Amino acid sequence: MKKILIVNGHPDRESYNTQLQEAYKTGALQSGADVTEIHLGSLQFDPNLRYGYRKRMELEPDLLDAWGKIEAAEHIVWIFPVWWGSLPALMKGFFDRLFLPGFAFSYRENSMLINKKLKGKTSRLICTMDTPVWFHTLYYQSTGIRAFRSMVLRFCGIKIKGTTYIAPIKFMKPGGKEKGLQKVTALGKRLA
Repeated sequence: MKKILIVNGHPDRESYNTQLQEAYKTGALQSGADVTEIHLGSLQFDPNLRYGYRKRMELEPDLLDAWGKIEAAEHIVWIFPVWWGSLPALMKGFFDRLFLPGFAFSYRENSMLINKKLKGKTSRLICTMDTPVWFHTLYYQSTGIRAFRSMVLRFCGIKIKGTTYIAPIKFMKPGGKEKGLQKVTALGKRLA
C-alpha cells in the first residue's frame, strides 16, 4: 500500500483546489493507497522565519504534525494556485518554517554539499492559474514553479514525477473544471 500525502496550499478551504484535492484522494483510495492530507489554510503557525537561521523558532504543534506526515509519506502531491508566478505566501512560509537544516537537509562538515534527508520520496505538483500554460511556460519560463521544484523539493532529495497544470481557470470553457477534476482523479488512480 503506497503512502500518499496530499498538501493543499490554497488558504481557502472552499476553493477549486480543495475539489482537486478530493479528486486526487478519490483516485488514490480507489487504487488502494493510504492517504493523509494537510490543508495549509487550516494549520495554526507563524509563517515568518523571524530570525532566519540565526535562532531556531519553536515549531507549533500543527507544524510538528505536518512534519510527521511528510516523513511517513512515500509520494507527496502539492496542490496550489500559481499567484504572481509562484506559490501562495502561506505555502512559502510553510517551507521557510519547516524545511529546516536538520529536518529536510543537513550541512556536511567543512563542505558546501548537503545531505538530502527526504531522499526516496517522490512528488507531483498540481497547479491552477489564470495564465494559459503555454504563455506561463514560454514567456514567464515557469520561474516560480521551477524554483520550487529545484530549490525546495530536489534540494531536499525529493524526485519530481511531474507538474500538472489546470489552466487558464479564469477563461475555462463550460465543463473545463470538471475535466480538470477527472484528470486529477486519473492521476490519483495511477498514484502519479
